[in-house]
Amino acid sequence: MKRHYLTLCSVCLLLFPFTGEAANNHQTTYESPHYVSDVWSPDLGNGSYKNPILYADYSDPDVCYANGHYYLVASSFNCFPGLPILKSTDMVNWEIVSHALYKSEPYDVFSTPQLGCGVWAPSIRFHNGSFYIFYGDPDQGIFMLKAKDPEGAWSKPVLVKAGSGLIDPCPLWDDNGKVYLVHAYAGSRYGMKSLLAVCELSSDATKAVSEDVLVFDGHPANETCEGPKFHKQGGYYYIFFPAGGVKDGWQMAIRSRSVYGPYEAKKVMDQGASSINGPHQGAWVHTPFNEDWFFHFQEQKPLGRVVCLQPMSWNNGWPVIGVDKDGDGCGEPLLTYTKPKTKSPSPVANPAESDEFDSNTLGKQWQWYANPRPEWVYFHGEQGFIRLFSYNPVVNYKNLLNAPNLLLQKFPAPDFTATTKIRFTPNQASKGERCGMAVIGMDYAALTLQKDENGFILAQISCKNADQGAAETVNETVNAGTNELYLRVVVRNIKDCTFSYSLDGQTFQQLGKPFTAREGLWIGAKVGLFCTRTVQKNDGGWMDVDWFRLTK
Repeated sequence: MKRHYLTLCSVCLLLFPFTGEAANNHQTTYESPHYVSDVWSPDLGNGSYKNPILYADYSDPDVCYANGHYYLVASSFNCFPGLPILKSTDMVNWEIVSHALYKSEPYDVFSTPQLGCGVWAPSIRFHNGSFYIFYGDPDQGIFMLKAKDPEGAWSKPVLVKAGSGLIDPCPLWDDNGKVYLVHAYAGSRYGMKSLLAVCELSSDATKAVSEDVLVFDGHPANETCEGPKFHKQGGYYYIFFPAGGVKDGWQMAIRSRSVYGPYEAKKVMDQGASSINGPHQGAWVHTPFNEDWFFHFQEQKPLGRVVCLQPMSWNNGWPVIGVDKDGDGCGEPLLTYTKPKTKSPSPVANPAESDEFDSNTLGKQWQWYANPRPEWVYFHGEQGFIRLFSYNPVVNYKNLLNAPNLLLQKFPAPDFTATTKIRFTPNQASKGERCGMAVIGMDYAALTLQKDENGFILAQISCKNADQGAAETVNETVNAGTNELYLRVVVRNIKDCTFSYSLDGQTFQQLGKPFTAREGLWIGAKVGLFCTRTVQKNDGGWMDVDWFRLTK
């Protein structure tokens, strides 16, 4: 372990005051009507797009169309607010507009990080003037919530079908007024997987009113069939679903004249000769312009499962997704293609990343690692910063993965730089307080600032197998000489991370060892902020964060 000593020049504080600083080269982007990413945008500007359309971990995507917009929902697992809602007018340019789930029940259970649990594989539908989201909690069952306005408040989730291992639900409102639900099974809880089942719901879609009927057996040719999406067209019931596993799987479709089958099956997309592995699990959308499109994910560890968009056509009553080069009715994904038709050109727009913290709410890109508490953050939007308070540790705290008050966002692309400006004010009576910037997965690394008898000490730490309760390693420390610093992590090739710091925001000094990012449990790696303590106290210190910027 190395230790260096530096002195902060007082001129730096005069030139770069904490409150209200904003770099001129960022103002145009932040003040524009739509956020435009500096690191990834799928719109090529010539009427075409490139995949992924969302180069971030919006896993298990589902999409519906209503009132002139497309709405996308994705899994959120143990991160809250959950069920992110994205909006688009062309299915290429997307913005985060809301979250459907602020907290998850039981509240006490999800008040601590429940890695890999929580919200799995949702579906979103628009029916009779309302939006519906169904999702599975693998330990509780299938839930439903609804809203008139997807950007507004959503109802409290209703447990539609209780049962451990019931996952990946999708409803279908039939022509005869009946409501059906298709779902899959999680082998880790249920003891069986690779099966799809259909049941009937009440007319208000709030509870199951029939037993499950198995409609597809994926053994042995389509193991790990899951994530079904229910549709009806041309007198056929269709169920779209992935099989073969996340990394190397393919997309299937089954059809029947009867809701309970028997169903005939066909593979409708696989990787083929493309570079897009495991293309499956997503949404079929029929547009007002009589076009068909399909959303799917691609696993890119440790970034997570990114979202791609493929054209879709029909051949003899079967969907063909992507391009069918050999004419066998099974398509393969495309990296670039002509954008979907729209009434008018759509402006370039991307999910938010950078944040100047100049409002009194968190940007929609941020999520906590567990059910949020109001005392974790105080907003100073009029002064352009947020204050993150340290918080009492959970029982049996081992490392940062046990901390619920991690403020994180998704990796936005394979290559990016995250920089933030912070000021740490520890509680002098509280030991073990620290704050900083981290890259979080099942392994993690961070820059941490804390105060000891030698002053403010900045450290670069790492923790391998953090999900197994491993201890941290301190790789290098430096006496910062100040409580105010610029922290930075540079990510390249999805996983290669280097940490650095600066006293003036101009010259950065690398600290510690290179770190190889690793995905979380069912989620991609995340980057963000924290302020924690290791002992129980009735008060604590805080970290003020002036801004958080993502650049190339």
